[in-house]
Amino acid sequence: MRPPRLSLVLVLVLAGLIAACTGAVAWSAGRILTAEAEERALVTVELEAASVADAVQRSRDALAATADRLASDRTLAHLMTSPSLRRALSAYLERYRTEGSVDGIWAGAGDQTLAGAGPLPAARLSAVILRADAGPVEIHVVRELAERPADWIALSRRVAPPPSRGVTLLDRDAAGARIASPRSALRNGALATGTTRAARVGDALVGVAALRDGDRIVGLAEADVSRASATLPTRRWARQMRRVALFWVGVSILAGLLLGRRLTAPLASLARSAEAMGLGDLQTPVPRVSGRETATLSRVMEEMRLRLLDSSVELRRRQAEADAVLGGIAEGVVAVDEDRKVRYVNDRAAAILGVTSEQARGRFCGDVLRPALVDGERPCENRCPILRARAGAPASAVELLTAVGGATRTIVLTSSAPVEGRQIQLLRDETAAEATRRLRDTVVANISHEFKTPLAAQLASIEMLRDRLDVLSPEEARDLVLATERGALRLTRLVDNLLESVRLEAGDATIRRQHVELDEVVEEAVEATRPLIAQKRQSLEVEVPHPLPAVLGDAPRLVQVFVNLLANANKFAPEGAVIRLGAAAAPPHVTLWVADDGPGLPDGEDVFARFVRRAGEEPDQSGMGLGLWISRSIVERHGGRLYAAQVPAGTKLCVVLPARP
Repeated sequence: MRPPRLSLVLVLVLAGLIAACTGAVAWSAGRILTAEAEERALVTVELEAASVADAVQRSRDALAATADRLASDRTLAHLMTSPSLRRALSAYLERYRTEGSVDGIWAGAGDQTLAGAGPLPAARLSAVILRADAGPVEIHVVRELAERPADWIALSRRVAPPPSRGVTLLDRDAAGARIASPRSALRNGALATGTTRAARVGDALVGVAALRDGDRIVGLAEADVSRASATLPTRRWARQMRRVALFWVGVSILAGLLLGRRLTAPLASLARSAEAMGLGDLQTPVPRVSGRETATLSRVMEEMRLRLLDSSVELRRRQAEADAVLGGIAEGVVAVDEDRKVRYVNDRAAAILGVTSEQARGRFCGDVLRPALVDGERPCENRCPILRARAGAPASAVELLTAVGGATRTIVLTSSAPVEGRQIQLLRDETAAEATRRLRDTVVANISHEFKTPLAAQLASIEMLRDRLDVLSPEEARDLVLATERGALRLTRLVDNLLESVRLEAGDATIRRQHVELDEVVEEAVEATRPLIAQKRQSLEVEVPHPLPAVLGDAPRLVQVFVNLLANANKFAPEGAVIRLGAAAAPPHVTLWVADDGPGLPDGEDVFARFVRRAGEEPDQSGMGLGLWISRSIVERHGGRLYAAQVPAGTKLCVVLPARP
C-alpha cells in the first residue's frame, strides 16, 4: 500500500482540525444554550401558573367585596321583605349581575330561595370551587344581610385561564389523586407547601402554583411547555452552526490544496532527484528550490551527489584494477557472503567449475562447487574450510569437485578469514600433474605404512625363533614358522591390495563381489596380528557369535580392514592391556567392533582422514596416518560404514556391513 501524498495529508489535517474545533464549540455552546433555554422556560411556566393563581385570588377578593356591598344594601333588604316585590327583586338582582360582572346572583330567606339570575350557587356556601379535570374555577360567596340576618345573598363567578397561556386548573382532589402521574411529586409538593414550583418532567417543563381560598388550598394552576419547543431556538442555532462549519471546512480544504501544492512542489522535485540518485543517475544535477529549509536540503543533496559521483568514479577505477588482477591470477577466486552465497567468480574459477559468473552469483557455494560426498554427506556440513576460517585463521581442504559434464577435479580450496562479511576462496586445480604427484605419494605412503604391520609380526616371530630355538619344541617351532609364512603371504597380498586401493581411488577398479564368511575374515585377521599382540604381552578377547552372517564383498580387503583395526589397537593400548573384538547381527546388517583401553581418540580431529597422526603418542613415531582411511574406504565400497563409538574410556571402532540375504 502506497503512503498518501503530503498535500492530501495537509488537506485532511487542516479540514479535520477546523471541523473538530467548530464541532467542539458548537457542541459546548449548544449544551449551554439548551440548558439556559430550559431554565428560562421553567421560570416562564412557573410565572404563568403563579399569574393564573393570582388572577383567581383577585377574582375571589373582588366577588367577596361585591357580596359585602349587597349585604349592606337597604334597597335589597326592602325588596326582600314583601312578596309583592319579588318581580322587582329579580330585576334588581339581574341588573346587579350584569353591572357587577357576576355570573350568578340569588337572594333567599332561610332555606327558601326568593329570586335570582344566572347559575345557582350552593346554599349558604362561601368557597372557591374547582371542577375536576381542568374545568374553570367557580367562586361562590354567600353573605347574610346586615339588617336581616335570616336573609342571605349569594354570588358566583367563573374564572377560566386564557387558552393561549397553556395553563390548566385542577382541584385539590384531582391533583392529589394522580399519584401514578410523573408530575405527582411536583403537584404534591406544591399542595403541601402552598408555593409555586417548576421542574423537568419527562419531555416537558412544568410549573405549578397553589390556588387558595383564604388559608385553605383548594387546587393548582399548572402550566407546561415541551422541551422541544423550549429549545427550538437553540436547535435552529445549531443548524446554523453546522452550515457555518461546513462552509469553513470547504474553505479549509481549498486552502489546504493551495498550501499543499505550494509546499509539496519543491519536495516532490527533490524526491524525484533522490529517486534518480538511488537508481544510479548521478549526472543529473539536483534542482534549486525556494524556501529556507528546502533550499538547504537541495544544496546538501547536490553536494552529496557530487561526492557520490567522485566516489563511484574511484570505485569503478579500483574495480577495474581488481578485475585485471583477479583475471590474471592462475588460481580460481570465489567470494562468498555470510550465508556462503557466491558474490564473485573470476574467469579461472568459472572455467574450473564449468559455470558462468551469472550462473554462480547468488547461489550457495556448495551448489556451485558440487563437492563429492564424504561419509554420505557433503563437506559443506562439517568439513567446510569457510566455516573453519571464521575462527580467525585461513583454512584449507582438498575436495573432489564434480563438473557439469560429470567429470571430477581435485581442488585445493583455501579460505580466508572473513572481512566485513565477505570471504575469499582460492581454488587450485590439482587434477592433472598434481594428481599424478599426489597418487605417487599416496602409493609410497600406503606401502610404507601397510608393510610395517606384517613385517613387524614377521620380525617378532623370527626373534622368538632365534632366541628360543634351542628350547622350542617341534610344535612351537612349527607355529612360529607358520606365522612367518603367513606374514610373508600377507605382505604379498598387501602389495596387491595397496596398488589396487590406489586404482580404486582413481576410479580405475571396483570391489569384487563374492560370498564372504565373516568368521573366516575375523580368524585370519586375528592370526595375522597375534604375534604383535603377544609381543606387547597384550591379550585378545574375541566375542563373536558363530556363525556370523555372510556378506558380499572382497575377503582380502575385509581382512585388511580388521588387521588395520587390531594393529591400531595394539599400537595405542598399553602393555598388558586387553583388546576386545566383538560382533552382533541385527538383520539386515552385521556389526563388528574392536575396542582397546588406550588414550582414546583426540577431540575435534578427523582420525579417518589421510595422513592424520597423533604426534608424540605413537611408538617410535611410526605410521603415516593411512590405516583408518584405507579401512573406511574399503568398508564404504562394501556399502557399509566405519565409525568411532562413544565409550567412557579408550577407543571403540565399529564396522557395519550389509548382511547377505
